[in-house]
Amino acid sequence: MSRYFLRNLLSFLFFFAFTFALQAQVNDEFSSALDSARAKEDNKKDSVIFSSKYVRYATLNMLKYATHTKQIDTTHHNFHYYNNQNLPWNPSINLGSYGLATRDLLFTPSKKIGFQPGFHALERYLLTSDSVLYYRARARYSELYAVGFFFADQVFKAKLAQNINPNWNIGIDYHATNTDGYYFNQDYSDRKGAVHTWYESPSKRYNLLANVTFNKLDATENGSIRNDTIFRDDQVSSLYSVITRLRGQRQNRPYNKWNDNSLFLRQSYFIGRLDTINKGLPEMEIHPTNAIAHNTHIRQQRFVFYKNEADDGNAFPFGNFVEVHDTTKVTTISNEFTYAFYLRPKSFLKNEAKLNLGFQNDLIWFADSISNDFYQNSSVKGDLSYKFSNRIDLNVGVNQIVVGHNFGDYLYEAKADILIGERVGKISLGAYSQNKSPEIVFNRMNYTYHQWSNNMDKTKTQNVSFVYANPKLGFRGRIEYFLIDNYLYFKEVDNPNEDGRLSKVIEAAQYGKLNFLKATVEQNFKFGKFHLDNRVVYQKSDAMDVIATPELYTWHSFYYDSRWFDVLNLRIGTDVRFNTPFVTPSYSINTGQFYNTNHSLEFSTYPIVDVWATMNIKRVNLFISNNFTNQYIYPKGYYSVRRYPMNPANFRFGASWKFYD
Repeated sequence: MSRYFLRNLLSFLFFFAFTFALQAQVNDEFSSALDSARAKEDNKKDSVIFSSKYVRYATLNMLKYATHTKQIDTTHHNFHYYNNQNLPWNPSINLGSYGLATRDLLFTPSKKIGFQPGFHALERYLLTSDSVLYYRARARYSELYAVGFFFADQVFKAKLAQNINPNWNIGIDYHATNTDGYYFNQDYSDRKGAVHTWYESPSKRYNLLANVTFNKLDATENGSIRNDTIFRDDQVSSLYSVITRLRGQRQNRPYNKWNDNSLFLRQSYFIGRLDTINKGLPEMEIHPTNAIAHNTHIRQQRFVFYKNEADDGNAFPFGNFVEVHDTTKVTTISNEFTYAFYLRPKSFLKNEAKLNLGFQNDLIWFADSISNDFYQNSSVKGDLSYKFSNRIDLNVGVNQIVVGHNFGDYLYEAKADILIGERVGKISLGAYSQNKSPEIVFNRMNYTYHQWSNNMDKTKTQNVSFVYANPKLGFRGRIEYFLIDNYLYFKEVDNPNEDGRLSKVIEAAQYGKLNFLKATVEQNFKFGKFHLDNRVVYQKSDAMDVIATPELYTWHSFYYDSRWFDVLNLRIGTDVRFNTPFVTPSYSINTGQFYNTNHSLEFSTYPIVDVWATMNIKRVNLFISNNFTNQYIYPKGYYSVRRYPMNPANFRFGASWKFYD
């Protein structure tokens, strides 16, 4: 541990030496005047090529019923949160290393309906069709992003987007990750990317969006460590030497592997009058009065678990299986047709009524280790909204499956945003009613260690929410209430006689009616150059042990923010996060599911402290962080999933560089 600490300490000192040397350089070179390239960019007196405001992007949701774009983000705000497992606004429990199986820490029910495979453990790492960004740039735009170098997590991203002509942009994203973990057999790797294009006709009426995405996620499984007292054992000198339950290597390495590839194509056409905002400017928006569109989405998913070793460490349920190769394949072809009608005066910023209608057909081919099946769903969609100036926005939406395997699924939703005043803030009211079919893993499993065939009832969810936000005060509060009937989860089979043959055998289960209250408060303070950002989440239910979530979660970030000579921006701070103890789930390796055990266990929880610094210099962002810093004092370690210790204290360094001239 001392060797790692010394190496990390020297890295941290090097970073700050570099920072202050850079400050001196800034003082010498930029105190009299900015360099000419920066002057062109910041003072905006010369060619538009040098300004990031002419590099803009849009998402699928932004382009569904209008054409508008956003400027790329050139700041380093939240830049150090590179790991999707450790996002303060969406924390998780996981197996302790980047890329391994992960589940939401907080209660966040899905609002999706229809056919779903039910595998979620690696979802946070997927690059999906609806997450692709489409660009519009006056010049070639590219970005390089890297985390790791000589550290355990090595994350690389590359992005390139270029307009072939003023109306047509093409782009490529590529991500590659390799991590070693800190315990034996914690390796993770992924290769994922997207090729995308956006074409807009000169008349601004026709739009074409297309992308191809690919994901190959490979998470090694070690079955957890055998020593349950590792943090009290003075004989442990190296975490990597701690004995794990699965030890296979090379071609026998145990793993869960996901392949997820898709093709997406959307064509839309605006009919009737076009209304334009900010005409001729980069932020120009096109709002139609009628629009028709067609989407085609083809997606192939493959979930594989593999091992080739005897289960000497009791990582699996009882059985003498040596080689296991469990596979599930899902192919989905979706076609969606939509029509949108807008009613507004020519001064359309004042008020607008909108009606959207849609029809979607899904063809699904599902195959596991035993059989192949074909399913089909057809659904109707629609939403009606009314916007009065920028003060009132009302929306009612319907999504219902009317024919097919998941007939009767629906999601009815209503929202209202009311701006009271710029100083007073905004109120948002929401409600939805959902009827959702069980994900396929709850009804069917044909794997080596687990087999079942169920006919679970649909889950019914009623939700109401209230949000108050006041940006002037840096405040946002949200209260949500859920009434859920037939909540689905996984649990260990009942085993009152402690039969070893039933240990780690899981089954799908349903809980009757449960009530759930969730309150979230965010409050940010500023004291000159010092900032204190806070997020507190309180959760309460009459079935907390079933949901397996903490009652309280808090996150606080205190940092110093300084800008030098309009060129260098530096933030140095510390984060503290904490959640109260809760009944911690276990992880079923071959099914990739988190489940509740027969022996309720609450691990002690501790504040986790991270120290970090981020920097922006022109188009370069840098960060360095020391995570779980308080391990050097207390505690020696902690768990978020049974038998899987979390990572020890570690340093990470990352950088990104944007090019657009």
